[in-house]
Amino acid sequence: MEKDNTQTNIQESDAEPEEALPGIPKRISKDEINQLPLARFNGRVHIITTPDSADIAVSRLSQSSVLGFDTESRPSFKKGDNYPPSIVQFAGNEEAFIFQLDRLGGLGCIRPLLQSRDITKVGVALHDDVKRLKEIEDFEADGFAEINVLSKKIGVANTGLRSLVALFLSKRVSKGAQISNWAKKNLTQNQISYAATDAWISRELYLKLHDVAIEHKLLDSKNGDSP
Repeated sequence: MEKDNTQTNIQESDAEPEEALPGIPKRISKDEINQLPLARFNGRVHIITTPDSADIAVSRLSQSSVLGFDTESRPSFKKGDNYPPSIVQFAGNEEAFIFQLDRLGGLGCIRPLLQSRDITKVGVALHDDVKRLKEIEDFEADGFAEINVLSKKIGVANTGLRSLVALFLSKRVSKGAQISNWAKKNLTQNQISYAATDAWISRELYLKLHDVAIEHKLLDSKNGDSP
């Protein structure tokens, strides 16, 4: 099946959002978001630290056509200091996999996922994630679908993951563990839950937005636009 270019390239959407569709708000306030129930991934989470476990994880993930994707980096508290991603997380409907890059010795184990056109990796601000991963090791990124491309087609002004999840899934994404030491050997339970939820909720959001776009004929499922 031939995929559209939002799935085979990492697109950035700098265009203004189109006119909002009937019944879909363009924005949501912080106060409204804070009143929503917390999103939480309740499936199995696998922490991947060895090449053997990575091979098994990649084999299982390769059976999915759409995966939620995100990265986390050690925070920097000095101007000009930036750290490459410490973990990469992928999530399907029932399982999430967190790859600890320092313990794996780089990106080699997950390169098949990062370069596969047949597996759509979805998230917000993917260009930044991929750029920072390439600082570790260069690779030919393919199969990445930027959620903001879809949200702007629908006419939504908010572009952050937290706002989009609130608007379309009526859930609140926690940012409690975002600024924490992702480079440490043993992640906390809060970090594990945060990382898994971020990847999983990105997938849920992408599928929801895709359905909305198809319903309003902004995408054509007969021409390879379906995930």
